[in-house]
Amino acid sequence: MMQVLIRSARLQLSQFKMADAGEVFECITPATARFMRWDPPKSLNEYKAHREARLQANDQSVLSFVIRRSDTMECLGIAGLDEADQPTPELGIWLKEAAHGHGYGTEAIRAVAEWATKTLAKESFLYPVAVQNVASRRIAEKLNGEIVGTRRNQKYESVVYEICPLTRPWSGG
Repeated sequence: MMQVLIRSARLQLSQFKMADAGEVFECITPATARFMRWDPPKSLNEYKAHREARLQANDQSVLSFVIRRSDTMECLGIAGLDEADQPTPELGIWLKEAAHGHGYGTEAIRAVAEWATKTLAKESFLYPVAVQNVASRRIAEKLNGEIVGTRRNQKYESVVYEICPLTRPWSGG
């Protein structure tokens, strides 16, 4: 499997490797997972087991990128591209609490979408967001996302944005 490295102005996103597990786990808190479909793992071993199972499945359609600041290599969280083999893959992100409010989420989602548009020839993406997750909804709106549906899971109700970099280009941060 080819390793992907995506760079943006302030960030470096690399495909998750087991060597990243400890740093990524340290970023996960109940507040971080509040708007995630999953609950935070209880231990590093639980997190490693979950990640190992995902890596063993070798599902090429699910890509997880560790988000790091380019200047310090500090781990900030994870960006995901699920169903990468489908015409409209799904973007996702979570950031540690200390990284909130600095524009890293928009920058990371934009970088993954630009990479997938260029490398995988994708024209649009879905971006599901919990209705109450105002910060994540702003990411979609900054990228000219339009609401195309809703979903419900056991934790929350979400709206689903469609982000189309080619037909609804974005500008600014």
